[in-house]
Amino acid sequence: MEDKCQKFEGLFVFSDEETLKKHIEECPECAAEAKKMEKVSELLQEVKPYFVEKRKHYATLKIACAISFILLAGTIIGVTGFNQDVSDMIKYGTELEAGDLGLPVDDYGFLLVE
Repeated sequence: MEDKCQKFEGLFVFSDEETLKKHIEECPECAAEAKKMEKVSELLQEVKPYFVEKRKHYATLKIACAISFILLAGTIIGVTGFNQDVSDMIKYGTELEAGDLGLPVDDYGFLLVE
């Protein structure tokens, strides 16, 4: 059984380009591996514009979410800050009940159903 050349990965990662090219010219197994790597590289270059467009959509979505959150937070702070009825009614440690909201309740505090 013949041993296959295991140098391609090591030369590709750790050596310079000239040494890798010399070894590829001498070794047919590494030349075949280099052709495979070139095909994969071409496929990645072909697919690259798709991912760039996808990233743009994600960036737009993130910006829209951030703006929505800022508007929602500003609205909530504005309502509780300027409307004294709401800010007096909602305090830390108090519970909001159905009667506080103006809904009909019975003697036990449950919603009154007629």
